[in-house]
Amino acid sequence: MDLNRATILGRLTADPESRTTPSGQTVVSFSIATNLTWTDSASGEKKEKTEFHNIVAWRKLAEIITQYLKKGSRIYLEGRLQTRSWEDQNGVKKYRTEIITDNMIMLDSKPSTNNSTPVTPSPSDDSTKNSEKNSSSEEEINIEDIPF
Repeated sequence: MDLNRATILGRLTADPESRTTPSGQTVVSFSIATNLTWTDSASGEKKEKTEFHNIVAWRKLAEIITQYLKKGSRIYLEGRLQTRSWEDQNGVKKYRTEIITDNMIMLDSKPSTNNSTPVTPSPSDDSTKNSEKNSSSEEEINIEDIPF
């Protein structure tokens, strides 16, 4: 059995770019930045490295991403790796590895404020009162705190 699975938690580096194929399917592409931090054992200095990942989503998931996400949005996504190749104008072969996503969780505490209908909690949800009080004191999730 083979497995091609990618899991990413990071921030969008730009607004998603949406388009429609000739057959009418929606496709969106964007990039996510992930950071790795460590302490150099020789100098004790804290270091950081950023990786950029190319992401593609199709159909309904693409529509949701276009509607709710923007540059800086924090998301968790799952998908599979795919590498495409093509020749440029000079005949040089180019490659691009992408994550074709099939599952996404928005991690921002508030929905984006564009012209979409906001997501409202049910009247029995008392967490909205607490979230208003705690919105400025929320801690950022550290990738090392995730149990999987």
